[in-house]
Amino acid sequence: MNSFRHRRISVLGLPALVLLITAAGCSSPDDSGSAAVPSPGAKATQLCQNLDKELPAKVDGESREDPSPASALTAGWGDPAIILRCGVERPPKMIDPKVAEGRDEDAVAGGVEGVEWLMEKQDDGAYRFTSARRRAYVEVTVPEGLDSSGALIDLAPAIKKAIPEGIADLTVGN
Repeated sequence: MNSFRHRRISVLGLPALVLLITAAGCSSPDDSGSAAVPSPGAKATQLCQNLDKELPAKVDGESREDPSPASALTAGWGDPAIILRCGVERPPKMIDPKVAEGRDEDAVAGGVEGVEWLMEKQDDGAYRFTSARRRAYVEVTVPEGLDSSGALIDLAPAIKKAIPEGIADLTVGN
């Protein structure tokens, strides 16, 4: 039954995910240039370090400019920055039945280029995407007005190569 539900999320959530991605607004002048560094367990940290080595130099046409503090668990592109954080905790909405059934207006599940995502609209108009069914959770925040689909398409090959499919290591490091 669980696998049926997951297939349903991917199939039913994809059109809504694409619609929300393409409907992102105009622009956001608010760019902090910083990102909180996650504290995953040892297994997820190693996967995230592998991901850092695979990340592209450009995402959605923007050059890589990592946020502060410097860490192999975070990356950024452009200004305002598209921010990637690897080893984040599982978002509560990821297990919310309303999302799985398509009844949540602020969160949608779907896939882009072989990576499944939970998409959540943020209060500031940005979109936060968290990878699903990978051994470490990868979060990508795309500011309002930027092309979310371009960012996810550009990041998918690195995520598929560095973060294997499976159940994430939920152990938090010290």
